[in-house]
This record gives sequence, structure tokens and C-alpha cells, in this order.
Amino acid sequence: MNAGFEVVRHSTASRATLAVGLALVLLAASMPWWAESSWMRDFVEIACYFIFAMMWNLLAGYGGMVSIGQQAFFGLGGYAMVAMGNLGGVNPFVAIPLAALAAAMAAVPLSTLAFRLQGGYFAIGTWVIADVLRLSFANLSALGGGSGTSLTALRGIDKATREGVTFWMALACVVASLLLVYLFLRSKQGLALLAIRDNEVAAESQGIAVRRMKLAVYVVAAFGAGLAGALYFVGNLRISPDAAFSVNWTAFAIFMVVIGGIGRIEGPLVGAVIFFLLNKLFSDYGTWYLLGLGLLAIVVTIRFRQGLWGWAQQRWGWSLFPTGRRLVRR
Repeated sequence: MNAGFEVVRHSTASRATLAVGLALVLLAASMPWWAESSWMRDFVEIACYFIFAMMWNLLAGYGGMVSIGQQAFFGLGGYAMVAMGNLGGVNPFVAIPLAALAAAMAAVPLSTLAFRLQGGYFAIGTWVIADVLRLSFANLSALGGGSGTSLTALRGIDKATREGVTFWMALACVVASLLLVYLFLRSKQGLALLAIRDNEVAAESQGIAVRRMKLAVYVVAAFGAGLAGALYFVGNLRISPDAAFSVNWTAFAIFMVVIGGIGRIEGPLVGAVIFFLLNKLFSDYGTWYLLGLGLLAIVVTIRFRQGLWGWAQQRWGWSLFPTGRRLVRR
């Protein structure tokens, strides 16, 4: 009876995206041999913004867990990398994924505190956890205390080699994070996550292990945030509690996701590019720059409720990373 139909999970746009994406990755991989140092530093910065925003989107946009304390794991990733490098003698580039793993492991006990709260209380609770971590690291003299410390483990490595390897690590982290989120959302677990976001009670009545799924997403988001933090401070070469655990990281992630489109893989990508360009062009204006970001977010929220990419998707049907299923006639 259904022989004339088939389930389609790709589109012409997604196939074109794959081809263009592979070409761009190959081109980007060659940048250390021909690009200027400032270009590579800019790429590392935007890569950290994108990874962090994408993980916040996974947690809040797909999982329905609105956190304003994800900077906790960003800072943990950064400090774990510095501690492994300066105190443990681990190569900082090797320490990047290890630091992300440490942040993910820390998320397990911290989730027992956060998951006791719901809605707005959950959001405030995550912020409190991040601030407690900031104060804790500010009292660790071995890591510089409140003033922070420099990444001395990279001494002896020439600037060109350090910048090139940092760039390649950033590129690999972006590709891996994007692929991980995309494959997860296309799996049965991704469908379960969307069901939990829409209605936890209904999802649990259908046999979905709600708490286990929320914990898995929380840990994955912590891993990604820790990865972004470790990568950022390898490029920055210095870390401090106020920089690592600043609420601005989550605030900027929310801005990027809201501007690009929450609950869409393309949203953080579009938002990160827009935020990076605005930051480069107008950050010297100080308070006026922050007011401009807020005003832009308000305008987009009112005029484009699903973000800029959500509006484009509705208008033209664009879907670069389709995660749903469509039934079409053969």
C-alpha cells in the first residue's frame, strides 16, 4: 500500500552543503602555509564561539534546559588544560580533549544539584554553580589565584608552529562537534530528546528514560563547552577566573543562538559569524556596542521569532543539516 512512497532524510541543499563543506575544510586546513597569523587567530576565536553556542543550543534549543551557567564548564575546560600543561607536564594540545573529558566528568556530580531545580530556578542554579567555581579557582594559588596564570607549557615552541597547530586543533574541534551533534540529532536518541523538550510527562509515558537522556545531553554539552574553553585558552596563552567563568560567555552564546535560530544546527553557525563580525567592527564602542547587541537581539526576536535562519528556512525551505524525516512519492 505504501510502495509508492519512501522516507527521505536528505535534500539537494544538504548534499550541496556536504560538498561545499568538504572543500572549505580542505582549503582551511592549508591556511597555516599561506594565511596571515591574524586570520588564524580570528578563526580560532570564532571556532570557540561556535562550539560553545552549538552546545548551548543542544542543551536549551533541543533539550529544553535553559542554562545561564554553561561558563562553568568553559572555565573548567580551560583550567584543566592549564593544570595538565603547567603542573602535569602534558602537552597542552594533547590536554585539550582531556580537559573536555574532565569537564564532562565534573558535569555528572554537578547535575545532581542542577536537576533538583526546574524552569527559571534551573537557569539561576546553573549560574550559581558557575560562580562558586569561579570563587573556588580564585583561591587556588597553584593556578595563580584571582589574577590567573600564563600557559608556560608552550614555552620553547616557536610561534608559527604553535599558531599552526592551534588552528588545526580548532578546525578539527569544529568538524568533530558539528558531526557529533548532527549524528546525535538524527538518531533515535535525538527524537527522544525532542519529545522530552516538548513534554516530559508524555515522553516518559512512552517509555523514554527522561532523566538519563537529560543527563546524557547535559554531559555532552559540558564536554563541548570544556573543549571550547581549553581551545580558547591555548590560543590566548593566559587564563584567569574572571575571564574563564564570565557570564558573558553564556550571554553571547544566547545572543548567537537567538539571532541565528534556536533549535536549528545552522542557527549557532549563522549567529557566531554575525557576532564575530559585530565584535570586530564595533567592540571599540564599549557600552554602546553592548546596547547595540541587545537592541539587535530584541529586533530579531520581535520580527524573526525563529531567528534569521529559521525565517530563511520557512521562506525558501533551506535545510543544510536536515535531522527530520520526510515522506515523498517515489
